[in-house]
Amino acid sequence: MRVAAVGSRDLGRARALADTLEAESAYDSYEALCADPAVDAVYVATPHAQHLEVAEAAIAAGKGVLCEKPLAATPADAERMVRLAREAGVFLMEAMWMRFNPLVRRLADDPRFEEIRSVQACFGFAAPYDPAHRLWAPELGGGALLDLGIYPFGLAQLLLGMPAEMHVTGSLAPTGVDAEAAGLLLYPGGRRALVEASLLGNYPNHASVVGTGMRAHLDAPFWAPRRLVLSGPSMEPEEYVLDPADNGYAGELREVRSAMAEGRTESAIMPLDESLAMMGLLGDAQARITNFTFRSL
Repeated sequence: MRVAAVGSRDLGRARALADTLEAESAYDSYEALCADPAVDAVYVATPHAQHLEVAEAAIAAGKGVLCEKPLAATPADAERMVRLAREAGVFLMEAMWMRFNPLVRRLADDPRFEEIRSVQACFGFAAPYDPAHRLWAPELGGGALLDLGIYPFGLAQLLLGMPAEMHVTGSLAPTGVDAEAAGLLLYPGGRRALVEASLLGNYPNHASVVGTGMRAHLDAPFWAPRRLVLSGPSMEPEEYVLDPADNGYAGELREVRSAMAEGRTESAIMPLDESLAMMGLLGDAQARITNFTFRSL
């Protein structure tokens, strides 16, 4: 796999990145990038609100799409993207690198947890407030939930599925986007997930998982961990360290390559239906924070 071309609305930036990546071509429009016959798949790394536009151009050109998380800025945009890809028979996958990290996959596949009862995860950092920055601008898909919250919510989704009930609280920035969010996700039988995302404070950014047979701790950053510790009352602690070859985006790039070589249009590791479900959950959480009214007791 190689980088064949780079596209940007700013040709200078496209050429600079193309030089860095040793790509053969640079374009000043995404349409021109998608028309390049040397390109088989397009990695969409624009701000969230532009994901649909670029992915739509790539799908129309018959190119596979690896779209950075979240899949889109709104559930409606995500649904349109998935529908277009499925109708065209074109590969599409959300670039959720956490799903492809071998330590996270070990965590999800280990039967020794027996029944997972609790997931706790947080992601937060103090971001300087700038209403024009993509983190704070509503027109760019800003807010803590879409940019950061997708990871703790996504870990809960991976390990527990979609919740039967959700309680959310948080606060809004002056621009109207969510500056922080905390969610209690409830599942049948009393299972639960406590998840947090914030642009206002520096969180520990780790995660813990507790099952009836074993528990786990993921060091920060839990969404791209390099160390996993498993422990329990009847076992010696087990430590697993990430192979450097599996760091970063390596796993998801391998998945795109193998899926397209095999003629698959979706990934079994990051299914589109789960991406759509997560977009719906995050959209619901955003709406609850926007409409939240504090009442004193």
